[in-house]
Amino acid sequence: MSGGSEAVSVRLLDREYTVGVAPDGRESLVAAARLLDERMREVRGSNRMAAVDRVAVLAALNLAHELQQIRVENAQRDREIATLLDGLQRKLDDLIDSR
Repeated sequence: MSGGSEAVSVRLLDREYTVGVAPDGRESLVAAARLLDERMREVRGSNRMAAVDRVAVLAALNLAHELQQIRVENAQRDREIATLLDGLQRKLDDLIDSR
């Protein structure tokens, strides 16, 4: 861990991991660990013998897929907002020019 980071312990599928994080990122890291633990438990389901590495990869893949969908949706929304703002700017320009 570099200077300015602190050790934070998180639990994933009842295993403890220590991660270095900047002090202002502690709360976010703990929340992310809770989300990952929840997803890993969903993936594992009732199969207590499932390999932890496989469960972790599948949970991470599911989260990465959700993140990608959110990025695509945000990019589309940004384009729609930019188009709307351009239209409003043109209307304002027309109103100013017509005076």
